[in-house]
Amino acid sequence: MELSELRVFLKVAAERSFSRAAMKLHRTQPAVSQAVRRLEESVGERLFDRATKDATLTEAGRLLRDYAERLLRLSEEAETAVKELRDLRRGRVLVGANEASVHAVLPLIQRFRGTHPLVHVDVRRIPSRQIGAEVAQGSLDFGVLTFPPAEHRLGSVVLGHDELVMLVHPSHPLAGAKEVTLAECGRQTVIAHNDPSHVRDRVLQLFEQHHIPANILVSLPSLEGIKRAVAMQMGVALLPRRCAESEIARGELVALTMPEIRLRRQVRLVYRKTGERSHAAAAFLTVVEESRSSRLERPASAR
Repeated sequence: MELSELRVFLKVAAERSFSRAAMKLHRTQPAVSQAVRRLEESVGERLFDRATKDATLTEAGRLLRDYAERLLRLSEEAETAVKELRDLRRGRVLVGANEASVHAVLPLIQRFRGTHPLVHVDVRRIPSRQIGAEVAQGSLDFGVLTFPPAEHRLGSVVLGHDELVMLVHPSHPLAGAKEVTLAECGRQTVIAHNDPSHVRDRVLQLFEQHHIPANILVSLPSLEGIKRAVAMQMGVALLPRRCAESEIARGELVALTMPEIRLRRQVRLVYRKTGERSHAAAAFLTVVEESRSSRLERPASAR
């Protein structure tokens, strides 16, 4: 059963005439008759009563007309949907990031949505150690990492840099210092994230290497909760500076550097270098690369 034959059948049924249908379709009457005959052979039933002067539908013809109209509507919807994907009037970009990395991708999402507002950008919270593999196998379009991916099939674009800092309340005794030592941090009540991560493991190793207790006395499930707890003067926290830029700018929190923890990191967006990429994902990557180019062109003092 071909869609083209269904279109001919519906036109004959609507015009109640093979000849008028042929004129409307810009085809010969024998070609229209043959298309209807092939359709009748396919379904095994007569669709028009040949004993009548006009093209009167049989019971099977009336039944098929309803299904044919639905099939053609679905065909048109499918064609429209694919065209909308190509024209970026629909589609989805799937990004994997851990909670601390979301901040780095937000400016890119804002820029992308400025030109493609109908595309859905879906950022999933995924542990960093899983992101590279999921991007490589196509489960994610992109991933945000703070270390080079192990998978050789992945390319990456550096989005910016970040460093680990100790966040304190403005009234904290150490708030006036520019930097603090690991020993001073160990004497504080430390508020930490209770999800395992590469950074958490590295920090705990440093405390252990210096034989200093980490003194983690409060563990919370979110960065927002940790920042709120520091603002409530419940303790201090070791977090990437980027996660608290707004609170630092508003004077709600103070960021202190820790020379003994030199964890200055490159935040990068990773993607598959080969393989199929959706129109939406390709457009998002273009925005990422344009953003990188504009950063490189700016004078160093403006970055």
